[in-house]
Amino acid sequence: MSRTTKQLQDSQIQRAKIKASEYNLADGNSLQLRVKPSGKKVWLLNYTKPVIKKRTNMKLGDYPQLSLAAARLSRDNFLKQLALGNDPQEYQRQKDAEQSEAYANTLQAVAERWFEEKSQEITKGYAEDLYNSLVNHVFPKLGDVPIHKIRIKHVKEVLKPVREQGKLELIKRICQRLNMIMDYAVVIEELIDINPLIHVHKAFKAPGKTHLPTIKPDQLPSLMKAIQEASVRAVTRLLMEWQLHTMVRPSEAAGARWKEIDFNEKVWNVPANRMKKRRDHSVPLTAQTLAILEVIKPISGQRKYIFPSDIDPQKHANSATVNMALRRMGYKGKLVSHGFRSLASTTLNEKAFDPDLIESALAHEEKNTTRAAYNRTVYLERRRPLMQWWSDHIDEATTGSVPSKGKKHLKVVNG
Repeated sequence: MSRTTKQLQDSQIQRAKIKASEYNLADGNSLQLRVKPSGKKVWLLNYTKPVIKKRTNMKLGDYPQLSLAAARLSRDNFLKQLALGNDPQEYQRQKDAEQSEAYANTLQAVAERWFEEKSQEITKGYAEDLYNSLVNHVFPKLGDVPIHKIRIKHVKEVLKPVREQGKLELIKRICQRLNMIMDYAVVIEELIDINPLIHVHKAFKAPGKTHLPTIKPDQLPSLMKAIQEASVRAVTRLLMEWQLHTMVRPSEAAGARWKEIDFNEKVWNVPANRMKKRRDHSVPLTAQTLAILEVIKPISGQRKYIFPSDIDPQKHANSATVNMALRRMGYKGKLVSHGFRSLASTTLNEKAFDPDLIESALAHEEKNTTRAAYNRTVYLERRRPLMQWWSDHIDEATTGSVPSKGKKHLKVVNG
């Protein structure tokens, strides 16, 4: 008759005497407790390794940190792996490696790798705004959390202060960015199986639709009068007029380079890496925009940027320069530089210009990429009359009459 090992009791373990040599207390079914001369008690799984059939011990943990019940549960789990033909020690090493990797892939670590790729697709200004929103509102509390542990409740908690400030648009953007990071972790790095934040936006009130401040078309003469009379730097005034005439975004205007200007073809070619939609954009140059370039050439003609920074001429003017000037001119809350685009769009639509030409002039995204490529080529020539009409219209708002040659006097005040 086979001998049955009597299971251990907690009281028996606690009373186990310390001896000069270590010894084992058997619990049965491969589980043993080793009592060392130091008094330390260690749980061991004694088993036969698959394939090589060698008897070995595997440490499960120390008593009492690993209780008797927990040791038995651990033993049972490893014996299941053994029954499947897996060596428990190899299995545990693999699990430890996977867990170590999982905990190394914190939200911030994954976000930084995602951002490194994302920043190649977006403008520098947008990239800075994107990363700063994470640094300021997400990383301080969630940056060190492993990405596989991130849940909606965590995002709700960290964005609570932002919600209390009523910054719903900021919350919306942060949620979008967190979703992109999670999708990156799922699809690109395969760190998690699903995106747990796919519905996180539903945890917050949706922001109301807002429009950037702009003025009505009939207020253009007042704006031009204010620009002509404003005490601003020459570069600022010229940048303001350049942005108004070309209809580009603030960052695209401020970062204009001389090498982008094709004087022969009378075109400003903005490369994709400086455009919001990451697509090349060509702006037909009118008599007025060419005149602006002639005026600023003595200031920056030997430099890289057309509109240099006042602080460091080797760099371009800040994209917020025009906004700051508009505030000083009394347009705070009434008009921002991005509103120049809305002003142009409204005016041109009211004058019944082809809507597709207007959208092309504004570099708005064309969903059909084949059609978009065709439009950029064909619309360039068709946009020339539109752009010249807009420049003449600005002149008329400035002087009260359309100049016969499409040129106007550019008043430059150094300030």
